[in-house]
Amino acid sequence: MSRAMGHAALELRGVSVAYDGAEVVRDVSLHVAPSEGVAILGPSGSGKTTLLYAVAGFLEPMAGQIAIRGRVVAGGERSVPPEGRRVGVVFQHYALWPHLSALETVAYPLRRAGHSRTDAAAAARVLLDRLAIGHLADRRPAQLSGGEQQRVGLARALARAPDVYLLDEPTAHLDTVLKAALQDQLAGSRRDHAAGMLYATHDVAEAMAVADRVALLRDGSIVQVGSPVEVYAAPVDRWAAQLTGPASVLHGELIESRAEVAVVRIGTQIVRVAGLEARLPAVPGGLLVRPDWARVGGGELSATVETVWYRGTHTDYRIRTDGGPLTLRDVGPPRLAPGDATGWELHRVWPLPADEPGTLTAEPASDET
Repeated sequence: MSRAMGHAALELRGVSVAYDGAEVVRDVSLHVAPSEGVAILGPSGSGKTTLLYAVAGFLEPMAGQIAIRGRVVAGGERSVPPEGRRVGVVFQHYALWPHLSALETVAYPLRRAGHSRTDAAAAARVLLDRLAIGHLADRRPAQLSGGEQQRVGLARALARAPDVYLLDEPTAHLDTVLKAALQDQLAGSRRDHAAGMLYATHDVAEAMAVADRVALLRDGSIVQVGSPVEVYAAPVDRWAAQLTGPASVLHGELIESRAEVAVVRIGTQIVRVAGLEARLPAVPGGLLVRPDWARVGGGELSATVETVWYRGTHTDYRIRTDGGPLTLRDVGPPRLAPGDATGWELHRVWPLPADEPGTLTAEPASDET
């Protein structure tokens, strides 16, 4: 599929946005293809919401261009108002009309699209039922909990059948079951209408689950874009490594790398691990190891167990190795205790550039963070 502006659901070219006089988004270029979901992953204050507001038309870019389905909606002399952009927006803070019931709120964009009152109400009720709030159809926002209001906002966005969905932390107040239902609903709607999706979140597990590609946003700038597998397995630096999942960085040396096998030195020991096909940094700043890239309880490398976290489905260990502390994961309950001497195996590493910003936390993140 072409990535030209006329063929993308959404195209950003060199977009910069200022908020309250400060530049919050800097020179962002990104395309979203029809039916594609792109997650904007970044910490609080990185500019995720500001970027979505610029696409929706609530903020004007100070530079760059935004196009939806090949139609320029912002940039230069052109600025299309929000109601003319065919976007479905789910706000972080709901933004529901206080005088409308849940059913009326969801039916409103359907009525605007030309559906009869009866047909709009019937379609709205189906959407509310799918999000498990059909029984609340007659309630107004003041009579709903935060999570219920959030689901009404989601249903309203789905009802628009837009060219682009813009979602700002849309599942912050939903439980695991409802999150899964939302993800299924969004995937189906994107396929049915060939709509693009820009999904802002700070939750790495959610970004990996909903998106075809993930864009990492740091201080208003995109530092990496790739598939969930790419940003997890080959982060561009330490900051990206920590943002995309539990990470340890060992002091070690990459001696040789081929597509079939890589040879690394950890302390005084040399081991062979999975090959690295991507281009490698000239000066490595350490060897990234994810918890699932190593195994404790056997192997040629030696370590001492420092800390044990039992997670229910698995156990995380922090061990002290010749290359420094390492967190790794084992299926099932704990088999080792703090202070135990153990062997461990290394299956994969990813070399990081030297002198990178950011630090790595010692305790591993859980699957829900």
